[in-house]
Amino acid sequence: MRIGVISDTHIPRKSKALPQALVEGLRGVDLILHAGDISRDYVIYELEEIAPVEAVAGNVDDDYLLDMLGRKKIISAGGIRIGLIHGDGSSGTTLQRVQKAFNGEPVHCIIFGHSHIPFSEWIEGVLYFNPGSPTDKRREANYSYGILEIHKDNIEASIKYF
Repeated sequence: MRIGVISDTHIPRKSKALPQALVEGLRGVDLILHAGDISRDYVIYELEEIAPVEAVAGNVDDDYLLDMLGRKKIISAGGIRIGLIHGDGSSGTTLQRVQKAFNGEPVHCIIFGHSHIPFSEWIEGVLYFNPGSPTDKRREANYSYGILEIHKDNIEASIKYF
């Protein structure tokens, strides 16, 4: 199973549309996971033209998106359990907040956003993965998104830069 991973699209504030490099990079995925700060619901509908989408709301998303998506999910895909959350909050680092949010939950991977900083690291048997942002790179050199490849009991994660 091949999963596209994005976060922090901030459309239309940071970009008027999904970048073509992102759309092309997501073609052929089986599922798209969006870790929040979507800003407008039509972004989800555009992504659904590529593949099914699971998403959560982030701190810039309005009440409509919050009610529609929620703030935290666990998704079963390709035989693994994936935690999906934005990662905002007021205490600790983004990674610490994400770890706390899923403490005690049996997940193989946790996808998060908020910092706009790409991150991929195995910690105590769990893959923590932040794809960065395809529209707001902040201090990063490039825009980015992620791809997860699930093979039986194995997860391979890669960050794609453009």
